[in-house]
Amino acid sequence: MVLILAVVFIKYKPIYEVKLSGETVGYIENKDEFKKMINADIKNYKSKNVAEVEIKEEPEYELKLVAKKQETNENDIIVDMQKDMTIKYKYFDIYMNQEKIDSVDNLEDAQNITEDVKQKDDKIELEIKENVTENEDEIKTNSIDVAKQNVLTKLDLIEEKKKEDEKRTINGIKLAVLPVQGTISSRYGVSSRIRVSTHTGLDIAAPQGTPIKAVTDGTVTAASMAGSYGNLVKIDHGNGVETWYGHTSKMYVQVGQTVKAGDVIAAVGTTGNSTGPHLHLEIRINGQHVNPQNYFYN
Repeated sequence: MVLILAVVFIKYKPIYEVKLSGETVGYIENKDEFKKMINADIKNYKSKNVAEVEIKEEPEYELKLVAKKQETNENDIIVDMQKDMTIKYKYFDIYMNQEKIDSVDNLEDAQNITEDVKQKDDKIELEIKENVTENEDEIKTNSIDVAKQNVLTKLDLIEEKKKEDEKRTINGIKLAVLPVQGTISSRYGVSSRIRVSTHTGLDIAAPQGTPIKAVTDGTVTAASMAGSYGNLVKIDHGNGVETWYGHTSKMYVQVGQTVKAGDVIAAVGTTGNSTGPHLHLEIRINGQHVNPQNYFYN
């Protein structure tokens, strides 16, 4: 018996056969050491954005006596298992006022960016959203420096728009829309041979028939010929704010009609006391005309 055992151990050795899905994929010498390889190379796989790694199934091990010349192939088995592993990637989106601005690889970077932005404007709405995906191509992130600059640039744009909105707000009424695109041909307050007093509005030259839009919501209070104003549309916007649109060639609204910002109310013309096609725009606050360029065309 001793002799038989001696011959067996001379010709054979004990190693583990490894199976995946019932198929033999190779041999290993030490099961515990191989499990450490699985943890290091698969389950604890470290790479950019990797959040979690799952393997399709755990290997099956069976101790066998095999010929001494039988080689083990631990690395090849690991490669086979890596082909079937599922990797979940994680990244973080930064939102400002519910609009996605940029993405970064980790939560710490996202938090650092939002904290820096809050120091500039603590009232801005910022949100960090975590994303998990199995599609690596879906990940479009930037470095913390690039992402921070993009977020700060967006903040500057929001601040500029806020200032523009504030500039265009009178008594709580926001003048949201340019009435017409054109060139200023006569400014507020200037004198002219065709006027008996200084100019009470702003003249914007534009081709005959160019659509004229209501600058904001309101109710039409006049739409008729009005002496030197020619065809004149007046809109009451509430809170003492009123806009007048003079010299129009056509009027598309009627007294009492409700209009929204951007609605076409008339067309550029040269009716009344006029030297060429243009819109005469007046803004009145509590009955007193003010310079339209405080709010538009500057």
